[in-house]
Amino acid sequence: MADAAPTVYLVDDDPDLLKALQRLLQSAGLQVAAFGSAHDFLHDHDRLAQGCLVLDLAMPGLNGLQLQRELALRASSLPIVFLTGRGDIAASVQAMKHGAADFLTKPVDDAELLAAIQQALATDRQRRGALVERDRIAGRLAGLTERERQVLEQVVRGRLNKQI
Repeated sequence: MADAAPTVYLVDDDPDLLKALQRLLQSAGLQVAAFGSAHDFLHDHDRLAQGCLVLDLAMPGLNGLQLQRELALRASSLPIVFLTGRGDIAASVQAMKHGAADFLTKPVDDAELLAAIQQALATDRQRRGALVERDRIAGRLAGLTERERQVLEQVVRGRLNKQI
């Protein structure tokens, strides 16, 4: 999984925009997966996959904010860049409060979109790096003997060697 290239997931109900965004991102050297609805994305998405999500706010059925909440319930840490033509302040505030990486309005400048995606991909790499480190530490702690664990607890409490 660490060697796989991250994927930019596009979710928008406008097929023309999806094609245009897909071409733009592929021309920038990014791996892209496009979906015409939030339901299609949820059906095919692996929550452990690397990357970020570029998400339309207003879609029929499950909208962008609802998809964001659903992903949170599924413990997905995929950074989300909202891209919408019908955004308002309340929606943008709600999206950002729930962890969106960015909130852009259509039409969007290509450079601005690419910068937001690169930042979201960097955030994803950092989160994954932290999880790998946490798992590595947990593995090492699990390998300690009972006595080593007792000593470690005393060290963490600030006790001196003599006191332990």
